[in-house]
Formats: sequence, structure tokens, C-alpha cells
Amino acid sequence: MRLSTRIGLAVGCTVPLLVLASGWLLLNLVARDLHRAEDQHLRQRATAIAPDARSLLRASENGRPKAADTRERRLFSAALDVGVRVVGPDAAFSGGPQPGPSVSLPARTAGPVTVRDGARSWRALARPVRGTTVSGTLWVFAPDTADRAQIRLVRNRVLLTAVFAAPLSGLLAWGLAAGTSAPLRRLTRRTAGLDPRTSSARLDERRTGVTEVDELAATLRTVLARYDEQAARTAEALDTARSFSSAAAHELRTPLMSMGTNLDILTGHPGLPAPDRTEVLADLRSEHARMQGLLAMLRELGRGDLVEAEAFRRVDLADVADAAVAEARRRAPDAEITLDAAPGLTVHGWEPGLRLLLDNLLGNALAHGRDARGRARLRVGVRATAEQVLITVDDHGPGVPPDARRRIFERFQRGPDSAGSGLGLTLVAQQAALHRGSVGVTDGPDGAGARFEVRLPSGGGGLPDRRDWLIGTAGANRSQSFPKDTP
Repeated sequence: MRLSTRIGLAVGCTVPLLVLASGWLLLNLVARDLHRAEDQHLRQRATAIAPDARSLLRASENGRPKAADTRERRLFSAALDVGVRVVGPDAAFSGGPQPGPSVSLPARTAGPVTVRDGARSWRALARPVRGTTVSGTLWVFAPDTADRAQIRLVRNRVLLTAVFAAPLSGLLAWGLAAGTSAPLRRLTRRTAGLDPRTSSARLDERRTGVTEVDELAATLRTVLARYDEQAARTAEALDTARSFSSAAAHELRTPLMSMGTNLDILTGHPGLPAPDRTEVLADLRSEHARMQGLLAMLRELGRGDLVEAEAFRRVDLADVADAAVAEARRRAPDAEITLDAAPGLTVHGWEPGLRLLLDNLLGNALAHGRDARGRARLRVGVRATAEQVLITVDDHGPGVPPDARRRIFERFQRGPDSAGSGLGLTLVAQQAALHRGSVGVTDGPDGAGARFEVRLPSGGGGLPDRRDWLIGTAGANRSQSFPKDTP
């Protein structure tokens, strides 16, 4: 059932009830006012003729008919427009408009009452008449004007108005509701053809002037925008999953083939000499560790591509750097690692991602930043600059050639003697971009070794529009090579 029809039916049922209720209340108020006026008039007349009624009863009781007749005429003359009935112990006198003698009157009343004589109503008031030798009751009567034909006519007209108000008010309400709901019907037609699965068409921000319809349209736009966002995230997740499987298959092919060859050697030569057997097993362990590291790095790239903004909060970089340095010292007890971090320095970021960034920078420096004697001397710095936080990791290794300083952040870039996955620095670049920052490499501060620098905005920011580190490679805008004298 349409909304306009519902409104028309509701109004068509409600308005007659309101008319009836208002008419009933009006009639009762008018009747009460009329009764009040009638009763006041009866009381005044009863007070005025009470002495004459007492004289009439006394003359009748004393056997003086002429005096009684005189008193009776005086009583009826003083009654004016009301009917009078005087009831004594042995006689009753009545005159003027009043109910017939067959109508029974109440034995006792506290005030004016209504009595009926057939189809006619009367207001009646009783007053006791007491003298020294006689007592009786004085009744005064007046027609009940609240039950007159005019009041009945008003009552009938109220009923007639209620009968006609039902269809008229219903039709009027239906017409008004139909006109008011026209913007809603137009919105329905505009949205009926929208299919977010097959079309990119969306609702325009056309104002109708009806607040509820405009709010509904805004809600629909919000829902469609969220659908688009979730659909994009789902497509991105599917691309990430496909790329993950493709990259894993491609990178795992070589270690799996090597492991297969070594297993064939062990299977085909059960009597292999101990030194050769030990070498084959060492190769197997090395390839196994490489596979584990590669899968772990791919998993971390996927996590970074799919992390949500709700995971970001204020992170104390000094605490994160201290924990990363402690873990690096545990992994490489022979390394000399110093930390220079300003306490209480915070950024808006993803704590696991920032820890991963520092762990990979330190792991890269421990693997490739040793000096000619094989010693690892690293220095980690965390300090604030203008609207940025600067993280530096210095080593005393051979450094990074200028022509390779961008390429090393791309996926699966490994040196000729590297046993890593080629994803460690890619993870660093990913996390820097995820935090709206940048990463670069320069010469070491004393001209030897390398310095890796990560710049993060201290105030934070939203997530990048596109995150495809597992799918693509580090673009030119994702890493930077800073000059040697950059602070």
C-alpha cells in the first residue's frame, strides 16, 4: 500500500473521530451552561415565592378557603415564568408549566434535577416549607432548554459533519500526501536503475527541498560510496592474493629445484661420503631457510597492503627503536649497535609496521654493512626535524653505489652473494609510503658505509590511495636518495 493511501486512510478515520469528540465536548459544555443558568433562575424564583407558599399552606390548614384562594393567586403571580407545585400534608396546589401529575418526583433532592414527561424534559427544584403549625414542599419547574430542538439539531449536524468529513478529509490528505511524496517517487526512479555491480553511475546531489528525501538520498550515496570502497578493497585484496601466489611460485621455483636436486643426490647415492653428504644437507638447510624467509616477507608485504586506518594510533618511536635494537643485539652479539633516540617522540602510525621497518633496516645493515674485517658497527638515530621525524641507520660497510640506490628498494633485488629474499628493503619502502613518508640511502656521515634515512610526517596522514607493493614494485616516488649533507 502506498504511503499516500496510508495517510489518506489514517486521516479519513481520524478526522471524523476528532469531529465527534469535539462536538460531544461542545454539546456537553453548552448543556452544562444552560443547566447552570436554568438552575440559578429556579433558585431565585423558589426563594422569592417561598413566603407565599408558606402562607398558602397555613391558610389551607386553618380552613380558610377564601384566604387560601387569595394566597394561591398571589403565589402563581409571583412565580412568573416557572411552574409551581406546593405539596402539603392534606392538599396540593399547582400552576404554570410543569410535568403532569402522573410523573413521579424524587422524594428528596440536594439540588435541581431533570425529570421527564414523555418526550419532554424539565428541570425541577424542591424547597422545604416550614412554619409554626404546618410544613410541606415547594417545587418549581422550568422546561429543560438543554434538551430543546436546537440542541438536538446541533447534535445531528455534528454527526452529519463527521460523516462527510471522513471521505473529504481522506481525499484531501491523499492528495497532499501524493504531492509531498513526489520527490520520494522521483528518488525511487533515479535509484531503480542503479546497479553498482555493472555500472559506475551514482546519485547526483540534486536537492529536492524536502529534508527527509534529501537525507535519504545522502544516505544512499553514502551506502553506494561504501560499497564502492569495499569493492575496490576486495578487488585489491584479490589482486594481492593473485600476486602473492604468482610471486611465491616464481621465487620458490629456484630453491625448490635446488632442494629437489639435493634430495635426488641423497636418494640416488646412499653411500655418499660424509663430507659430501654434509655439504648437501647444508645446502638443503640454506634453501629451506631461504624459503621460510621469502614466505615471511611476502606475508608482511600482504599485511601492509591490506592494513586499515583503524590500526593507526600514536606510537612512541623511541620505544620501538629501543626494542628493535635490543632484538638486533640478541641476533648479532658481535655487533656494536648504538641508539640515539629522543624520548617521547611520537608519530601517528601502525606500530607493527614501524617495528618491521626498523628490524629490516637493522637486518640489512648487519648483513651488508660490515667493514673489511667483518665487524658490524651501526648507529641508529631517531630525532625530530621541521614537521617530520627522521630515522637514520648508519653502517661502515662498502656502501651503496649511486646507480643502485633506487633499485635496491624494488622487489627481489639481491646482490650476487646475498642469501636473502630480496624483499627486506622493499618492506622498508612500503612502510615508509604507508605512513606518508619516504626512504632513501646516501653515503655514511664520515664518507664510508651507507646511511639509510626514513622521513615520516610527525602529524600523520591518511592511507595512500593505492597500495600495491605485493603486486608491483617500488616506484620512483616511493624512495629517494638524499644528498650526503642532508640533516
